[in-house]
Amino acid sequence: MIVFDQVHKSYQLADRAVPALHPTDLTIESGEVFGIVGHSGAGKSTLVRLINLLETPTGGRILVGGENITAYDAGQLREFRRKVGMIFQHFNLLSSKTVAANIAFPMKLAGTYPRSAIRERVDELLARVGLSEHADKYPSQLSGGQKQRVGIARALACRPDILLCDEATSALDPQTTQSVLRLLADINRELGLTIVLITHEMDVVRRVCDRVAVMDAGRVVESGSVQDVFLHPQHPTTREFVFESENIDNRELETSLSRAEGRIMRLTFRGESTYKPLLGRVARESGVDFSILSGRIDHIKETPYGQLTLSLVGGDLEVAMAALHAADVDVEVLR
Repeated sequence: MIVFDQVHKSYQLADRAVPALHPTDLTIESGEVFGIVGHSGAGKSTLVRLINLLETPTGGRILVGGENITAYDAGQLREFRRKVGMIFQHFNLLSSKTVAANIAFPMKLAGTYPRSAIRERVDELLARVGLSEHADKYPSQLSGGQKQRVGIARALACRPDILLCDEATSALDPQTTQSVLRLLADINRELGLTIVLITHEMDVVRRVCDRVAVMDAGRVVESGSVQDVFLHPQHPTTREFVFESENIDNRELETSLSRAEGRIMRLTFRGESTYKPLLGRVARESGVDFSILSGRIDHIKETPYGQLTLSLVGGDLEVAMAALHAADVDVEVLR
């Protein structure tokens, strides 16, 4: 759906060019939820604003649906942008218009929808986001979560193919964030929209995204499926995000590892193997004793996972490792 081909962006500051995005190759598949994670200033917002050319690239090509949008003229660009919805961190609702009028606004701007079609579409979207009874209220009368739902409905008004979410949940409390993420997941599943989601929260990525790219200082430093990146982070920035989301103190973990005896391994369980009583059986069969140094069990989207860091002493380690591999457990030897 979206391809970045050596795309880069610099801003002119006095007599020098300041790079916001270094030459980047990136592919986002049709119908997936793609997360972009990074600290403030990493280049996330610049990257996403290049997708609908709110920012013009300094160089490279951006292809959407196989077409080079960087070569579009003004008329083609206006038509293209109607197929790209955008959700903002601080909602950006028109305070002088009602909820219904805010949702109708993009269709009125397009100038191609009759009034009856606009009313029908607004009613449909209000029902989808659970705000039918709030149609005549103004933004000041809504909670943060309700405002963001209006923003989502407005972004869907012209039936886009792509939905861009720029920190769409960072201004919301945790409970409201979960409800908005569930709504986005439902929209992705039911409408088949391609969603690009910018965030600085790895937990948001874990709950809703299929693949993720991690950015640092204007570069994509790691990318892949959420399961691979989340469970086996390679870059220091990625590990920092994962540890923060899991409330893991890296220094405490390193201290525990330095004090532990024997072989240190990290076991990763996915799917149903997460809940099987495997370690006791492996210990009995191999004679290996183990101590749990750290662990976590949760879900990546609908898939359960578990990750344990163990120290193993005594017994037959080869038998233990063979049994773990046979049970489809990923084994990473740390020491």
